[in-house]
Amino acid sequence: MNELATPVRAGLDVAAVRADFPCLHQMIHDRPLVFLDSATSAQKPRRVIDTVCEVLRHDYANIHRGVHTLSQRATDLHDGAREKIRSFINAASEREIIFTRGGTEAINLVAQSFVRPRAEPGDEVLITTMEHHANIVPWQLLGDQVGLKLVVAPINDDGEVLLDALAELISERTRLVSVAWVSNALGTINPVHEIARLAHARGVPVLIDACQAVQHIPIDVQALDCDFLVFSGHKLYGPSGIGALYGKEALLEAMPPYQGGGDMILSVSFDGTEFNELPYKFEAGTPAIEAAVGLGAAIDYVRSLGLDNIAAHEHRLLAYATRTLNQIPGLRIVGTARAKSSVISFVLDQLHAHDVGTLLDLDGIAVRTGHHCAMPVMDRFGIAATTRASLALYNTEGEIDALAASLRRMIERFG
Repeated sequence: MNELATPVRAGLDVAAVRADFPCLHQMIHDRPLVFLDSATSAQKPRRVIDTVCEVLRHDYANIHRGVHTLSQRATDLHDGAREKIRSFINAASEREIIFTRGGTEAINLVAQSFVRPRAEPGDEVLITTMEHHANIVPWQLLGDQVGLKLVVAPINDDGEVLLDALAELISERTRLVSVAWVSNALGTINPVHEIARLAHARGVPVLIDACQAVQHIPIDVQALDCDFLVFSGHKLYGPSGIGALYGKEALLEAMPPYQGGGDMILSVSFDGTEFNELPYKFEAGTPAIEAAVGLGAAIDYVRSLGLDNIAAHEHRLLAYATRTLNQIPGLRIVGTARAKSSVISFVLDQLHAHDVGTLLDLDGIAVRTGHHCAMPVMDRFGIAATTRASLALYNTEGEIDALAASLRRMIERFG
């Protein structure tokens, strides 16, 4: 069935959704699992699991290399997944969709193939204080390689980017503005449409890190008019080790390959190599075939539920969780932006986040603790770490109640 024809459920039947996720139905330390760590990696629906298994059982072969039936089947499935991604984010062409190992590799690809060839010592890349390390370190590497300067736009005490300050930091030396759509550490939803408009008014291209957005927010790259956008499959209920880079075709055409090897070439001799056309120019070697097909299945699944239905459910959960946790003495939520996705990071008086996470696990509750690969965010708020509960389409108010009850018990015991 064409993914565009997949029926969308009216509203979100959370009980039916939970039945789709086998991992959720288990006991941890003799307690029912409460999984509140989807912003790190989401659980996988049976549709994705079965699709990956089916590829490995019946359709696996290397792609774009064989004339035999299995190779043709695998090629069709892999290329079909690319079309599903194109449609999902409304790219103009499949040539604009590059398979990567995830959002991190996609950002590194842009750093090395787009920015590095254009950068001179003293040129700048502009990011925000709330970025994930994956949107910091690649630019620092370019600092060592070509003298690129990393410029950082500030955020306020609520975790919102200061747009006026960001606009003022765009200069004639800015080669790229690279920002997260949604902060993984704070849940802040950034005004990426306005950021893209500000950057383009100065002739500066824009990269959007959509790793924490693609599973929550409908994306239309043509309406957004971003130059690049990246995301990872494992946060979108798909397999690990797969993701995508969207880039405007004219930009990708002008960029040199990121890696060399099989499938990114048309011809090779000892005198030189002729590179393949888009998108294959950036896809050296045997790809993660079954993972790509699994990502396509994850997109089918999310589309069958409807992103609007998912967003409405998660918004209700976020509001309920915020009210519930704010009633716990000694708990402070870090990240109180007006526009937020379904992430709540918090600290507890007298209890370190790692201890909180360990005690929650004894009650069967899975959360993320630490700096969340966003150490500058922790520095901005003067804290070492937070506990982060991230909510997804399969979570319930009852699970939030279980989280709150466990926190209250540990406060009574240790606080």
